[in-house]
Amino acid sequence: MNEKIARLREAAKSAIDEAVDLNKLNEARVKYLGKKGAFTAVLRSMGEIAAEDRPKVGKIVNEAKTEIEKLIVEATQKLKAAALADKVAGETIDVTLPGRKQPLGHYHPLTLTLDRIKKIFLNMGYSVEEGPEIERDYFNFEALNLPKDHPARDMQDSFYITEEILMRTQTSPVQARTMQSHEPNSPIRMIAPGRVYRRDDYDATHSPMFTQVEGLVIDRGISFADLKGTLETALQQIFAANVGVRFRPSFFPFTEPSTEVDISCVMCHGKGCRVCKGTGWLEILGAGMVHPHVLEMSGYDPKVVSGFAFGLGVERIAMLSYGIDDLRLFYDNDVRFLRQF
Repeated sequence: MNEKIARLREAAKSAIDEAVDLNKLNEARVKYLGKKGAFTAVLRSMGEIAAEDRPKVGKIVNEAKTEIEKLIVEATQKLKAAALADKVAGETIDVTLPGRKQPLGHYHPLTLTLDRIKKIFLNMGYSVEEGPEIERDYFNFEALNLPKDHPARDMQDSFYITEEILMRTQTSPVQARTMQSHEPNSPIRMIAPGRVYRRDDYDATHSPMFTQVEGLVIDRGISFADLKGTLETALQQIFAANVGVRFRPSFFPFTEPSTEVDISCVMCHGKGCRVCKGTGWLEILGAGMVHPHVLEMSGYDPKVVSGFAFGLGVERIAMLSYGIDDLRLFYDNDVRFLRQF
């Protein structure tokens, strides 16, 4: 039995010396000191040894186990130290190497277009106002002369959260909020850019989320001539100084009179093409004089002040400015598209 224990001791020492990493060392520990290990098996076979020899054999086994455990602890420390040294050596930073350049992103075409529109109106003395995208029904519709039974409030056109809360369908609510935050009949000159949400299909010309810029001017003596001059100036700066602008009668519940505004086609310069469907004109925005009822609902007196409002889609202007023929490209996050800007 003594010879067997001696052979196990030497075999365990060899296994510890040959262990090249912590996994191999753990395998050796389990093989010799584990619950089903070689030394445990010797202790379990003590019943086969004469009673007078058991204490002596037990002492030899325990001494061997103690020695092996000590060797395993020492080997573990050495292997951990070696592993740490290898890791440090592998992660050493060579400070003489040139720095790695971080790739720079690009402004999104919608951001570029929106910034250009903002700059134009800021130069005209307008302020930029913002409001919540999750809006109350009152500000989104009622305060804009859209009563409960108006078709534009159909549940199929809007994303309602509750009966009184919805995702705003336009940035016009910011106009109402701005009027109600001002002193009655005080002047306002503002634009309200932001995202809006409608139940539109996701195709080449529609998206359930898009970007609008709405504008509002209120003061004493504001006329349709002011509206016309403002929009002509803004559109000629957005597209080109020689772009044609025309106004067509239209209807919006929150303005009276109302107008649709067209520009001469930027693709064919008014000659007629596929983009303008041969007409030479492109519809670009809607506008009009603020309805007296809208003024009254926000505390303004239509007998004292008047105003005009307008709204345009940023995506449409970006598509015309950059020659983009599919609105979905703005939202697909394809870097091949975005790198062009």
